Amino acid sequence: MTAIAATPPAPLSMKQVLLCGALIVTLSMGIRHGFGLWLQPITMDRGWSRETFAFALAIQNLAWGLAGPFAGMLADRFGAFRVLIVGSLLYAAGLVLMAVSTSGLAFTGSAGLILGMAQSGTTYAVVYGVIGRNVAPEKRSWAMGVAAAAGSFGQFLMVPVENWLIGSFGWQNALFLLGCLALAIAPLAFGLKEPKATPQAGAHHQSIGHALREAFSYPSFQLLMAGYFVCGFQVVFIGVHMPSYLKDNGLTPNVATTALALIGLFNVFGTYAAGSLGQRMQKKYILSSIYALRSVAIVIFLSVPLTPWSVYIFASVMGFLWLSTVPPTNAVIAQIFGVQYMSMLGGFVFLSHQVGSFLGVWLGGKLYDTTGSYDVVWWIAVALGIFAAIVNLPVRESAIVRRAPATA
Repeated sequence: MTAIAATPPAPLSMKQVLLCGALIVTLSMGIRHGFGLWLQPITMDRGWSRETFAFALAIQNLAWGLAGPFAGMLADRFGAFRVLIVGSLLYAAGLVLMAVSTSGLAFTGSAGLILGMAQSGTTYAVVYGVIGRNVAPEKRSWAMGVAAAAGSFGQFLMVPVENWLIGSFGWQNALFLLGCLALAIAPLAFGLKEPKATPQAGAHHQSIGHALREAFSYPSFQLLMAGYFVCGFQVVFIGVHMPSYLKDNGLTPNVATTALALIGLFNVFGTYAAGSLGQRMQKKYILSSIYALRSVAIVIFLSVPLTPWSVYIFASVMGFLWLSTVPPTNAVIAQIFGVQYMSMLGGFVFLSHQVGSFLGVWLGGKLYDTTGSYDVVWWIAVALGIFAAIVNLPVRESAIVRRAPATA
């Protein structure tokens, strides 16, 4: 009996894939990047503790991570565009329900569970699967950098927009308007609709189960997951809690808004640079350098007097390092395992990222309520950055060697 596999269909236009993928990531990542701006208005209006808000966003990140592998699996099996359409509808529903939630449980269900599932189907794992299958290997890391840079531009663009919406229309109406904006992901999804593959005799088809066993038994995959855990802890803690940290230390809300916008702006350059460098040098060295530099930046930030300019410089540096881990991490996955199950495997690595995100955002709120300070969490972030810099160094980037299938 001869193994049967699918004939790869003619690839979509790289320009089409990058344009639609970049716009989708811009909207999805841009909307979520400003959620920290809602912490104080919502908790003050509802009479909730910061831990209540932080726990909901922690659940959001965990739900995003847990749903990510399944969203990726469905995208690999049935097409990314269907997953993106469902994700768009969930995103809009989650934002509307977030606005009308009057209890901590309802807020956790909407801002946490629903929005987390929506993000799993509208962000990098799903979009990168389409990029991996439709962009030539020699341009793949660069193309992923372009998509990540688009998401970063969305963060830069949406933070001042969201701040303006809150100030002009109130925090509830601002969420309603963002819900309408999230629906724009649905029509863009059709630009990532891939034609169906046709069966081809004589080619080896790897099952989902075999792909998972292969990946999870491979040490480099485990090391990438460990590093991505740290990435999630650091960026989500800073993104959610830095506005309140700055206000607690006497700085105005405008400083926090500017800082988040600067993170988004410099993230554009950082993610593009990381994707481009990934075409020229080993990606494990890029990842190790990013994590080490994050720890150095946090130590310096905590050591100097806190002023608007120290915040802006820190935000710019961290912005350059913010999502610059995304293109090299996903490019390594494609390089090692191929692109057949890239969305699914990327989803599992991202699950590790989101477990870190859960701990970063929740511990930020928990330890603040316990100690009255964010200091302990800042230093945990420093230690984890050093750990991630070390564990990425042994990663092997060469393609995994598979035995040829037996034929009868």
